[in-house]
Amino acid sequence: MKITIVGSGYVGLVTGACFSEVGIDVTCVDIDKQKIENLKKGIIPIYEPGLDEIIHRNQKKERLHFTTNIIEALEECEVVFIAVGTPPDEDGSADLKYVIGVAAECGRHMKDYLLIVTKSTVPVGTASMVRKAVQEELDKRKAAIEFDVASNPEFLKEGAAIDDFLKPDRIVVGLDSLRAEELMKRLYKPFTLNGHPVIFMDITSAEMTKYAANSMLATKISFMNDIANLCEIVGADINMVRKGIGSDSRIGHKFIYPGIGYGGSCFPKDVKALIHTASAFNYELRVLKAVEAVNEDQKSVLFHKVNNYFGGNLKGKTIACWGLSFKPLTDDMREAPSLVLIRKFLEAGATVKAYDPVAMHEAERILGDTISYAEGQYEVLNDADCLVLITEWAEFKFPDFDVVGKLLKKPAIFDGRNIYDAAEMKRKGFDYFCIGIDTAR
Repeated sequence: MKITIVGSGYVGLVTGACFSEVGIDVTCVDIDKQKIENLKKGIIPIYEPGLDEIIHRNQKKERLHFTTNIIEALEECEVVFIAVGTPPDEDGSADLKYVIGVAAECGRHMKDYLLIVTKSTVPVGTASMVRKAVQEELDKRKAAIEFDVASNPEFLKEGAAIDDFLKPDRIVVGLDSLRAEELMKRLYKPFTLNGHPVIFMDITSAEMTKYAANSMLATKISFMNDIANLCEIVGADINMVRKGIGSDSRIGHKFIYPGIGYGGSCFPKDVKALIHTASAFNYELRVLKAVEAVNEDQKSVLFHKVNNYFGGNLKGKTIACWGLSFKPLTDDMREAPSLVLIRKFLEAGATVKAYDPVAMHEAERILGDTISYAEGQYEVLNDADCLVLITEWAEFKFPDFDVVGKLLKKPAIFDGRNIYDAAEMKRKGFDYFCIGIDTAR
């Protein structure tokens, strides 16, 4: 079976690599010539655990190919996945020009039946637009070639994307023809042999499912952060509250950890897009608007804690930051809380030093020389007035606190992910601040 993935970003690369891993012949297409040349040489543009090994292995077995030539990629191809970016417009809506552009290319160059699948996160109604774009190009050619359109949203967690694809909780497919259903069943058979379900539904429902899933998870995060802020005011311990509600099977333990807000390429963009979709149909998603507002405020919580600790004057202070990526096991800094925090520190007159295990180059691309970058987690603490923990990388969870205390000018730690024990930090002589616990009581 031969398939084509158009778009070699995060979703496209993971999708292409994992399909090739089960024996499917995959061609990944991208308009970025340098990216494709690098991929041919085995240079991977993103950090995702395990991805480079899979790509290298399947390139050697000649099951995974990279090209800028979509005409070549469509030769003898049965399924095309559209996995290009859908960046948010200023009004929060998803920009679909790249998706529609790929659809038009398919219409211009396809020679036989083709199943065109949207893998990109796209709003309700996109499949109809894709179908129209393909048909318009076929009409221009006066070509009577059959095709189908389907929706197959991705549910990949950055840092665990390979397992998510190879061992999925579920596979959602929206379609409207038996021919397309049989093709998708054949394509996903290697992933369903162990009981992983494929849920077939209409296309509109599949498009909505992706946004609804991410918005639900974002809601859990913002809800817990809101409750955490209240816990600090009333004297409750959010860690105890989390355990108390998480033991309820209807709620569960996932996505109820307090912190400094969600970021990344999915949650912020998808929440905005779903709010915009509702607005386009004259409906107001009041809960999601609150979710978004809470999240934006939460990204500044640590700044206010640090600022208050230093009496409202951060001029001349040096802030050491552990972690820059929006979550561990990725170098992704899109919508990362670190960016909001760092910019607020800089605006207040502080100097910022940072260390992250994998996101340093990405941070340098975004922040340039406005901050300084350290080689390691202890080096960044030299002459710093306090430590701010932003991303809960594993190597930050059990540091040598004796070394930390000696290197910092003041023994102050601001823990944005609640990975340390407040009582233990006090015993070790630190001024310790976290989320959802009033440690001054």
